[in-house]
Amino acid sequence: MSYTFKGGMHVPDYKELTCGKPIKKLDGDKIHIYPLQQHIGAPLELKVAVGDNVKAGQVLADTDAFVSTPVHSSVSGRVCDIKPYLHPSGAMVTSVFVENDFEYTLSEDIHPYDPDSMTHDELLAVVRNAGIVGMGGAGFPTHVKLSPPPEKKIDYLIVNGAECEPYITADHRRMLETPELIIDGIQIVLKILGLDCGYIGIETNKKDAIEIMTKKAQEAGNIKVCPLKPKYPQGAEKQLIYAVSGRQVPSGGLPADAGAIVINIDTVSQMSLAFRKGMPLTKRIVTVSGDCIAQPGNFEVYTGVTFDYLIQAAGGFSRDVKKLIMGGPMMGIAQYSTEPPVVKTTSSLLALSAEGGGYDDYSPCIRCGRCVDHCPMHLMPLYLSKFSLEGDLEKAEEYNILDCIECGLCSYLCPGKQGPLHNIRVAKQQILENRRKKK
Repeated sequence: MSYTFKGGMHVPDYKELTCGKPIKKLDGDKIHIYPLQQHIGAPLELKVAVGDNVKAGQVLADTDAFVSTPVHSSVSGRVCDIKPYLHPSGAMVTSVFVENDFEYTLSEDIHPYDPDSMTHDELLAVVRNAGIVGMGGAGFPTHVKLSPPPEKKIDYLIVNGAECEPYITADHRRMLETPELIIDGIQIVLKILGLDCGYIGIETNKKDAIEIMTKKAQEAGNIKVCPLKPKYPQGAEKQLIYAVSGRQVPSGGLPADAGAIVINIDTVSQMSLAFRKGMPLTKRIVTVSGDCIAQPGNFEVYTGVTFDYLIQAAGGFSRDVKKLIMGGPMMGIAQYSTEPPVVKTTSSLLALSAEGGGYDDYSPCIRCGRCVDHCPMHLMPLYLSKFSLEGDLEKAEEYNILDCIECGLCSYLCPGKQGPLHNIRVAKQQILENRRKKK
């Protein structure tokens, strides 16, 4: 039996390009660049200055705000510059430049912790100080996610191993190569939440991962693997919660409102590393793929290296690139340069050619209903897009535009290639900005 949700659809996944490629560990680069914006939450304050010598794992920027996480240096060396630099989001963000001495000398603050001897608040402090965020791409601070309001009773921990976006296989390789880290990280999260058991959702197109994780879960005794039907967006929080638990997150609500917390596979792995080795989040696995990459693969890379460094590690470009994307092709962020650095939320880097079409051949909406039929949130994207273009934000809210999870299926399916998701995003941003102004 495979678990699933209503709506969505199977899209070509192209995972065969990298799913059989073991993770390759890369050395650092000469210069590492650390933007201070690598999470959802409050801005950070610098803790270093130009000329300072820093060590691997040392805090470069932090804040006292609860909804925030520090940024650490992934290498040892000298702070050679601090200035605005191109972020993967397209914005110019204050960034710390560290000249790598290739010694990788660890900070004195790096030491292991024993989660069994720690209080609840101490456990959360370790997670927060390790700079751990949602590594599936959202970047929400993990210690905040693990601190639901007291009135929200959590009885489901769901670990997201679906990896439903095309091309990306970083989590797949993580499950195959370091399943022990995942199981250990889950046990730590269960202790923090005070739960007895957890669930891992994995799509059935990853049979080898299901086999390995099921074996390890059975050895643990308190973890269950739930095979998921390969369908996009199976890995979205609300859809995954429904597939595994049968519960539905209410409109405008959060997973905690359904008694569930969802955490990415690589995020729980980082939890284990934070406690067992004391290491903050300074490395991550990145899939480099697409039909323009000479040697697609999965790479464990120090944060702060540039996209260009990563692309060269994958053999460089094999043909002219039409689009470069950080993340998946459905929800990722298009890049106009290879200069941005790898940040905590860089799950993949895709270089794609012009094959497969684009948005150049625009035609009017023919009301075919495909976007409505497949919307995983059961919305009406064609009308949401129309209201956005007309500036009718009131009507857009009436049609629950804020429930859109921005999965991109409507744009993927649109025969008119209108890109309704773009219009929906614009309206959502305007609505949220208006609400902030009112407050």
